[in-house]
Amino acid sequence: MNIEELRARLEEANQGHLLRYWDQLSDQEKLQLYNELSHQDFNEINEFYKTVMENVSAASKKLNDVIEPLPKEVCGRVVNTGPETLSQYNNSGLKKIGESRVAVLLLAGGQGTRLGVPYPKGMYDVGLPSGKTLYQIQAEKLLKLQRLGESVTGNSCKIPWYIMTSEHSKQSTQDFFQKHKYFGLQEDDVILFEQNLLPCIGFDGKIILEKPHKVALSPAGNGGLYRALHHNGVLKDMESREIEYIHVYSVDNILVKMADPVFIGFCISRGANCGAKVVEKTFPTEAVGVVCKVEGKYQVVEYSEITLKTAGKRDCNGRLVFNAGNICNHFFTLDFLKFVSEPSQERLLKHHVAKKKIPHVSDKDCRQTTQPGSPNGIKMEKFVFDVFLLSSSFAVWEVIREDEFAPLKNADTADKDTPTTCRRALLNLHHRYLIGAGAEFVYTDGTKISHIPSQKGEDEALFVESEISPLVSYAGEGLNELVEGRKFVSPVYINQDFTMDKPKIVDG
Repeated sequence: MNIEELRARLEEANQGHLLRYWDQLSDQEKLQLYNELSHQDFNEINEFYKTVMENVSAASKKLNDVIEPLPKEVCGRVVNTGPETLSQYNNSGLKKIGESRVAVLLLAGGQGTRLGVPYPKGMYDVGLPSGKTLYQIQAEKLLKLQRLGESVTGNSCKIPWYIMTSEHSKQSTQDFFQKHKYFGLQEDDVILFEQNLLPCIGFDGKIILEKPHKVALSPAGNGGLYRALHHNGVLKDMESREIEYIHVYSVDNILVKMADPVFIGFCISRGANCGAKVVEKTFPTEAVGVVCKVEGKYQVVEYSEITLKTAGKRDCNGRLVFNAGNICNHFFTLDFLKFVSEPSQERLLKHHVAKKKIPHVSDKDCRQTTQPGSPNGIKMEKFVFDVFLLSSSFAVWEVIREDEFAPLKNADTADKDTPTTCRRALLNLHHRYLIGAGAEFVYTDGTKISHIPSQKGEDEALFVESEISPLVSYAGEGLNELVEGRKFVSPVYINQDFTMDKPKIVDG
């Protein structure tokens, strides 16, 4: 350890306080702190802080005068696209999947803190009849999608799964996949890498110490993806596999269509190098960011950044003008990812700031970590959608919320985005798949259950629990031959694993 060199670097950057407890540390603590500090670029961090605080001041000006709706030529909607065109998109996407030209990239750096669990969200079981976790559901969707791709090209194919974790979640995620034998996927095709961390900074610009021997660090946001891709060799791995298109999504959406061939086919048809899948905002004040244009550049604007008057604007058809709700579901070409991940471009992406209560070491409490009662500093982060403004060819695909978006964010004590709402969303979707394939649901006495509640306040759909293994059907396809004309008593579970020649249906 060259402590004098490190001390000089810190003093030059006005961060010398980080070593104020050095002489009181054990040898092991000294090594931990030294390793944590030695790889940091303190001048860069200072510049981040200076820039982000300037941006906070500038952000006080509302965007109402410069925000623009999305131009029609970049948009497509599943609800007004004909079945023939949808089939063309689907076949185009499946062809690329079958040629092993598509990868998926999962943003999974967060912990399950708001869920009240000490492990990553992907390991969470929302209470489905099968007991499957989010990771298992997603792995099985990839397996099924590979089979669908192979049916188009006649060749075996792979969809590599890149998973961005954090310092706190990488090992537990790795252990989880190893324990479950990667849910049938090839180990070499599940690639974990870490996003970087940034120091938390006090309002005075000084980096905060969480403990005498530890800096307070936080993930750099899901927009830390681009630096992580560059530094971890992920882009080179994609290039070696001859990947052309990448689907990026967040772990917490239980309805996500990974590598959705329709979405991929749509973006390819538009010649897009960057695309966003969105859902229609349900009401003006819904707490969701909107994909739009600002001063000619595509971006996501948070609901809190515009006035209610702007948020409530409607077009001649009665739809909200700013209605493209962002759901963290994106399409990129590999060339675009390589471009935005270059340090010269990644630095153009501005940090967002969040004022937080950051635990810090306190001399008043005998150098113990103290939890402040009010915000005492900031965490800086970038968002995955920040690169939209760098796109030269952008596309937006609007899907039906009930079919594709049900996030898991909170414990069941909350009103929305809970294990219960996720579970019901998936079971209701699968119920609709089975109804669409010609199945009927009946009570135990044989009385038919209505598809639509017949009385105000009645919700008969809650009596119907239907779960379909992703290994049986990716998005409702191929069910007719299994269920058409059959009657089922809830709950229904259609399962298939590697030991079964055909799906097994259990009901009642």
